[in-house]
Parts: sequence; structure tokens; C-alpha cells
Amino acid sequence: MSVLIDKFDVFAGGFWLTLQICVLAAFGALILGAVMAVLRISPVPPLRAVGTAYVNIFRNMPLTVVMFFAAFGLPALGSNADFLRVPVLDSLFTRLGTDLPYFRFALLALVLYTAAFVCEALRSGVNAVPPGQAEAARSLGLTFGQNLRHVVLPQSWKASVVPLGSVIIAMIKNSALIGFFGVVGDLSQSADQLTSAEGYAFIPVAIGISIGYLIMTVPLGALLDRLEKRQAVAR
Repeated sequence: MSVLIDKFDVFAGGFWLTLQICVLAAFGALILGAVMAVLRISPVPPLRAVGTAYVNIFRNMPLTVVMFFAAFGLPALGSNADFLRVPVLDSLFTRLGTDLPYFRFALLALVLYTAAFVCEALRSGVNAVPPGQAEAARSLGLTFGQNLRHVVLPQSWKASVVPLGSVIIAMIKNSALIGFFGVVGDLSQSADQLTSAEGYAFIPVAIGISIGYLIMTVPLGALLDRLEKRQAVAR
């Protein structure tokens, strides 16, 4: 178990990188998932078809396939991820020190995959809103966008918080794959380095990596339990 102390800097660095990609992926997935949820409930059939196709493709595709395509397919389309470069993200990555090879591709894969589940969590929240609310808004002359912004979405968020939290927890655990697809320095890649390259025993290293993921998921799970109990009392 001395590896936990001797290589604490490796565990800490892996935890920090994993935390960064999880936070960035969570924000990206929430934004993209919200857009897809709007498309899924849109009154325009082509938009509904786009949202439905997106969810059906990514929700039913293994994450390893998405990661594989992101890690080995996308680099062939553009050197150094030039086609993914956004000035705001460039500045953010530079400040965080995470503009590493394959970091953008792994982030994109997590966002695309998780957004499908975020979309369904939000749509379930929308379905929990009484139909009379939307009908009353339409009778007042509100457009589809105004109806969503002022009536439906504010109420659906309350019903979607717990499912969304579960999706984010699953995404944090799914991020363990990124180290095997080119991202250097995350928790899973750090474990591989310590056991394969430096010869440390697997079980103590696995315990250290597990502690890192538990630090991210257990507080979030406790927060979700508290929110769920508050919602039950409110009902």
C-alpha cells in the first residue's frame, strides 16, 4: 500500500485531469442534450426525426465504439484536431494545461455519448409536466419557443434533476475509458503506467484509482439523494 503515498503525485495528477474532462464533458453534454431534447419534442417533423435519430444512434452504440472512432477516426480527418479548435476552448485548455494529444477527441466522444442520455432525462421531465400547462400557454398565444422557455422547461427541470445527476455519475465512471484511447495522465492511464511500466502491485493501485472516482461520485450521489427526498416532501 506504500504506492498510495510514494506515488501520490501521480494519483493527484490523474485525478485532476479526470476531473477536468468530466466537468467539461458534463457542461457540453447538458448543452447538447438540451438542444436534442427540444428537437425531440418539436412540432416540426424533420427536427423530431433528427433528435430521434441522434438519440437512437448514440444511446444504442457502445461507448468503446464512440471512443475508438474519436481516437483513431477523427485524427485522420484533421491534423492536431484543427477542425475542433474553438478560440474560447483553446484559451480554457491552455489555462488548465489540458491541451494534450487526444484530449479534445476524448472530450467530444464523452459529450456526444452522454448527451443522448441527457436528452432522454430532460424529455422525461417534460413529459412529467401536466399537458394542461402547455395547452393553457398555447391558448394565451405563446409560441412553441415561448411555451418551452416560460412554462414547460422551468417545471421540467425539477423532475429532471435526479435523472440528470445519475447520467453525470455514469459519465464520470465511463471516463475511465479515455486513458486507453490516447489521453495521457488520467486516472486509468496512471494505473496502467504504475502497474505495467513501474511494476507496482495491481490491487493497491486499483484501490487508489477507485478512491479517486469515489471522491467524484459519492458526494454527487449524496446530493442527489437529498434532492430526491426534498422533492418527495414537496409532493
